[in-house]
Formats: sequence, structure tokens, C-alpha cells
Amino acid sequence: MAQSLPRVSAGDNGLSRYLEEIRKFPMLEPDEEYMLAKRYQEHADTDAAHKLVTSHLRLVAKIAMGYRGYGLPIGEVVSEGNVGLMQAVKKFDPERGFRLATYAMWWIKAAIQEYVLRSWSLVKMGTTANQKRLFFNLRKAKSRIQAIDDGDLRPEQVKQIATQLGVSEEEVISMNRRLSGDASLNAPIRATEGESGEWQDWLVDDHENAEQVMIKQDELESRRELLKDALADLNDRERRVFLARRLEENPSTLEDLSQEFGISRERVRQIEVRAFEKVQKAVKAAARDLARGNRTIEYQPEA
Repeated sequence: MAQSLPRVSAGDNGLSRYLEEIRKFPMLEPDEEYMLAKRYQEHADTDAAHKLVTSHLRLVAKIAMGYRGYGLPIGEVVSEGNVGLMQAVKKFDPERGFRLATYAMWWIKAAIQEYVLRSWSLVKMGTTANQKRLFFNLRKAKSRIQAIDDGDLRPEQVKQIATQLGVSEEEVISMNRRLSGDASLNAPIRATEGESGEWQDWLVDDHENAEQVMIKQDELESRRELLKDALADLNDRERRVFLARRLEENPSTLEDLSQEFGISRERVRQIEVRAFEKVQKAVKAAARDLARGNRTIEYQPEA
């Protein structure tokens, strides 16, 4: 995918020219898309990848238009969406039976949303899942209840939006203040009936404390030890297939492993399933032993 892609140029007509240019790339039929995806997956064919990308640039542009209300250059939004599209092409598995557009849509949205969040200094104070949900949905929620005035929301409006979006009332108040523009941390804020204070009173540290971090680290180490012991129950071929298919960042294909071992793809799949069942059984048994206090894990420092 080293070939260059069209870009949105500066100026009033830049977007129009870009849209005209990407319309020149043909849409792909399902069979053609499948063959191109297989060529890239099995042979790293960059020409095939480029055709897959360019045929979906219109999808990126359509999604990017939905983010024009955040005051960011549309060319940058489109570029970020194109990055997400390229990542989707790299990860796309045509054997799963769905079209690239269905898969790529989520990568494109994720890339654009991350760019929007990075670009809004007001949101850099925290990007939890709830804050992201609020950031991209608060305007719509306010519009539905006709809460279009600047400033703090009324308590009943806060409660209604919090219920709709599945977040706390405090998070609604905080995000509304952020999206209303820069303000002093000492600015007064209405929270709920009979309760008031300053905006800084509602800013909390969402990071886990040291004790929670240590507990999670211990739990992660325990799981690693359990998995390591479970893998010891596999023979060499089972271990190789399990690691290649389940634990590697870029899993090997059944075809790759079938050629490596000189067996059919179906046989590789059977070995993978059997190995997974063995590991799952061993981990569950070891976990039960730990719960009963019959086994302790000795931590060995890495060499």
C-alpha cells in the first residue's frame, strides 16, 4: 500500500475536487474483492491492497462528513479515516464471509474519533469510555430535548441525558462544560437541586490507585503462569499450531501451517481445536486448585 492516495487540497473547492477524483475509482464486485483480498493476504500484493483501498475511499468520505461539526479541517479528518481503512485492509480476512466495507467501517470510525479526541484540548483531561460516548453524543442528546442554550444544563436535563446515554450525571455536567468552551476551574456550577460548587470540585482522577494496579499485575502474572503450565501439556505440533493461531499478533493461516507440516488445512484446524481444548481444561483445573489453596505459583524473574 505504498502507492499514494488522493488528498483534500486547501481552498473552498478542495473537497469537491477530492470527491470527484475518488469517484473515478471503480467499486468492486464481491468476487473481485475476495480475490484481491486473498492476493494481499497470501502474497502481500501491494497492487491488490491499493485497489481495495481506493475502491473504499468513498466510504471514508461519507463517514468523515459526519464529523464536520467539530471544527477540524475536513482534509485531516478524511486522511485519518484513510489510515483506518488501510489498517482494516491489512487485518481483513475474506474467508469470514462478510464484505470489506462492513469490517472497515469500524476501523475508519475509530481512527477518526481518536483524531478528534487528540485534537480537542478540552478532552485531553481524560478519555474514558463514558467520556468518549458523551463527547460524540452529547450534542445530539441536547438537541433532542431542545437544550440548546449555552451554560449549565438544568438538573432535570442532566438527569434525562445521563439516563439516555448510560452515564453519571456528574459526567454529563463536566462534559457539557468542556464543550461549552474554555472556562475557569473556579467558575460556579449547578450540580443538583440544593447543591452547588465550583467546576474543579467535579474533576476527579480516573486513574487506578497503586493497590489496584498491583492486584491486576499479580493477576496477570498468575494467568501467564497458568498458560505456561498448560502449554507444557501439548506436544510440539500442537504447541506450534496453538501459538501460531491463537497467541501471535498476526496469526498464521491454516494454509501456511498445512504447508509447514505437510497436512491438510482441515487437519490443522482439528489440531488447533484439540490444543485449545487441552489448554482450556488445564487452565481451569489449575485455577480450581489455586482457589482451594492446593497450589502456589512461584514467580521466577526473567533471564
